[in-house]
Amino acid sequence: MVLNRVLRSEESIARNVCDQSKSEPKSALRATLLATREAQREQAGQAARNEALAARVREMLARHEARSVGFYWPVAGEFDARDALTHWLDADATRGAALPVVVTPHAPMVFHAWRADAPMKEGRYRIPVPAEETIAVPELLLIPCVGFDADRYRLGYGGGYYDRTLAAWPNGVRPVTIGVAYESGKCRTLPRETHDMPLDAIITESRMY
Repeated sequence: MVLNRVLRSEESIARNVCDQSKSEPKSALRATLLATREAQREQAGQAARNEALAARVREMLARHEARSVGFYWPVAGEFDARDALTHWLDADATRGAALPVVVTPHAPMVFHAWRADAPMKEGRYRIPVPAEETIAVPELLLIPCVGFDADRYRLGYGGGYYDRTLAAWPNGVRPVTIGVAYESGKCRTLPRETHDMPLDAIITESRMY
């Protein structure tokens, strides 16, 4: 009941943020949504939100038969999917996970294999990456979203890294793309550009889109 009340409040806040920002550039909307997400970390109900979102991640992984999953190192108040991925890996030794690595600025990313006990090093933008540079090609990607809408369009951090990475995916066979977000990041309709493509699904602590 408490989580439901929190979610209704967050949905109202997110709609107001997005509606007020329709005429503003993506950068302004991004800054507002990031500030909202950061503030949410200290609010009541955050543990319950994270537990619910972890369950959605586990459900999504069980729904697909991917043997290799790419995800992300959490920053700026993002949901931390590492525990869910660790349990998923532990259940089957043939499974693999990987983290994105920016090798060259403004170029497609590569993915390096990751496990919970893998040594890490500081990567570009000071985000940790696996110290061992073992290339992996995930079949499914968990992609963090700053904002999103019900049509599964995503607002990211503005660098275009996922767009470039997916456009240059090896063999031309794109992985399944699953956005991960909190319900507070939902907008009615995000600003879109010609190169924007919807994700296959987006999961939050309350539902799947």
